[in-house]
Amino acid sequence: MDLVKAEIELSNPRDKNNRSITTQSLVDTGSLHLCIPEHIAIQLELDELYKREVTTADGKKRLVPYMGSISIKFENRGCFTGALVLGDEVLLGAVPMEDMDLLVSPAKQALIVNPESPNIAMSIAKSHRTLGCSSLDNRSGQERPVNDNDHPTASQNCRKYPKTMLH
Repeated sequence: MDLVKAEIELSNPRDKNNRSITTQSLVDTGSLHLCIPEHIAIQLELDELYKREVTTADGKKRLVPYMGSISIKFENRGCFTGALVLGDEVLLGAVPMEDMDLLVSPAKQALIVNPESPNIAMSIAKSHRTLGCSSLDNRSGQERPVNDNDHPTASQNCRKYPKTMLH
């Protein structure tokens, strides 16, 4: 699949003048965060909140500014997030895409609104299953109770928190 780009609108929610920047972004499901070039952070007058150590595609680690908060809009969706100041183009990562309930369509080679929820972003706030107390058996595909042979923390959590507390 070729590189997917999408037009997004970025703004500083604390800006009383409500200025925004419409820009092309590289859509990267392998990246977690929104990444913006320094000139966008300056134009939006974003505040540096923290420093973050990031690993780039070439495997190198770098310390970069984490700015925020920033508003992202795509079609009928929007979210608030932080942004890493990194690179020379805007990169839209998986976390803001998930927050806005967006998908990458391989057929269209485009970023799209989730067709299962076209009018409003859908999100999971609470699992419908018992958290951490069942596991999918790789051979049969059936759920089975977690036991001590599984990850020790999952097994401990199941004993510590009864099923009724995890629903």
